[in-house]
Amino acid sequence: MPPPAHDVNRSGLVVVRADPELWFLLSRERRRDRASVPWDGDATLGHVVQSLGVPLTEVGALRLDGRPASPQERPVPGAELEILPVDRPQVVPGATGFLLDVGLGTLARRLRVLGIDAAYRNDAADAELVREGLEQRRIVLTQDRGLLMRRALWAGAHVRGDRPDDQLADVLDRFAPPLAPSTRCTACNGELAPVAAEEVAGELRAGTRRTYDEFARCRSCGRVYWHGAHGKGLQRIVEAARAVVARHRG
Repeated sequence: MPPPAHDVNRSGLVVVRADPELWFLLSRERRRDRASVPWDGDATLGHVVQSLGVPLTEVGALRLDGRPASPQERPVPGAELEILPVDRPQVVPGATGFLLDVGLGTLARRLRVLGIDAAYRNDAADAELVREGLEQRRIVLTQDRGLLMRRALWAGAHVRGDRPDDQLADVLDRFAPPLAPSTRCTACNGELAPVAAEEVAGELRAGTRRTYDEFARCRSCGRVYWHGAHGKGLQRIVEAARAVVARHRG
C-alpha cells in the first residue's frame, strides 16, 4: 500500500539557487550553484532563506520556479527557489542615518569623518539596537546575523570585511550616502560648527594656537577640531570614499 500523500509531501525537497554574492553567508556544503533543503509545509520562503543563514536584509528578490515571489509564500515539494542579493546602491526610504553594533566602533568614526550620521554604542544589547533603529529610523549595521533576523528590525545590513577599510568601502558601495567631510564629531556624532580662534584659545596648546587659525566645535559635546597633523590620513579616507560613491553617482 503506498504511503499517505501527507507523508510523501513531507519527504520532498526544495531546490535552492543562491547568488554567488551571498555564498559567504552559507555553510560550505551549500556554496554551489544548486543545493537542496527538506520541504516543510509550514515554512514560508522567508523561513527557508533564513534557515540557510541568510538574513532577509541581504535579499533583494526571491524567484520561485522562475517567477517573482514574496517571503510570505510557501513552496511546494520540488520547487526551485532563487535568492538574489540587494541591488547596489540600496535606497532605504525614510532612513535618517546608521546605527552601528558593538565591534564596529572604528567604522563609526570613519563614517563620521565623512560627515555621515553614524550613531554607535558599545554597550547596547540587540533588543536596544532594534528598538533605537525603529524609533530613530536608522539602518542597523552589524556582523551579527542573529540581530539581522529579528522580526522587529526596521532596516539593517550585514557589514562585510574584517578590516575597517573594507567595511567602510562595503557600506559606501551599498548605500552611496552623500558625503560631507569634517562636519561631524568623530567622538559623539554631533554636528560641527565653525568657531572663532579667540573663543577656543584657552582650550588649546600654545603650539596649536600659533599654527592654526580655523577651528570648529561640536554642538553636542563641545569638542574642538582643527586640521592638524592627522589631516593627511583623514584626507586619504575622504578621497577613497569619494571614489567609491562616485561609481554609483556617475
